[in-house]
Amino acid sequence: MTAHPGFGERQLNSALIVDDHPLFCDALSMTLKAVAGILRIETADRLESAIERLDRAPFPDVVVLDLNLPDVDGLDGLIRLKSVVGAVPVVVVSSLADNRVIGAALRAGAAGFVPKHSHRDVFRAAFETIRQGGAYVPDGFTPQNDPNTPASQREAAIARLSLLTRQQAKILQLICEGMLNKQIAYDLSIAETTVKAHVTAIMRKLGVQSRTQAVLISRGASFESLMPEND
Repeated sequence: MTAHPGFGERQLNSALIVDDHPLFCDALSMTLKAVAGILRIETADRLESAIERLDRAPFPDVVVLDLNLPDVDGLDGLIRLKSVVGAVPVVVVSSLADNRVIGAALRAGAAGFVPKHSHRDVFRAAFETIRQGGAYVPDGFTPQNDPNTPASQREAAIARLSLLTRQQAKILQLICEGMLNKQIAYDLSIAETTVKAHVTAIMRKLGVQSRTQAVLISRGASFESLMPEND
């Protein structure tokens, strides 16, 4: 395990677990109560359900996120969640524990990464690190790139997507689903001119000239782009 020093102790009294497997949610809830002293725990089985919960104050002290949810693709869920919760730490707990996935999740704003089938001691260490204001990565994690080398296209995509606001991230998701501005306006109950303004801002932040290019940037953060190539 690796812990990076942070900037002060956090209170971890409540958590929101976002995972679509009820049995794992139950097991993780018991684990967090036992090893991290987190007694108030809520669950959500979709990203949208989690965001709806977060619309109602107060925020939990920590969010625990599975990357592989039914209504998100790749790191989109983490990026959108971070745009909502701000400084609240998001800990990724996932079975996708490849070095590239871990590194990409950390660059996208995760406060820690715990492989899904880790022992209790690992969860204890992870949440103690988060409580102390640090960032947690599991044993064996090795960054893929020298920090002085230029960012790859995937890393650049993740960095650009992290600049989007919550509303912009939602609109980009709908663009990726093939919706037109008029349909997006209806779906979000906002004016079409507002959608157009958001689309313009999205393209500016992503450094692209068209909706198609914006979709390609979004897909650049998918799981497929993070998996090692076959020999």
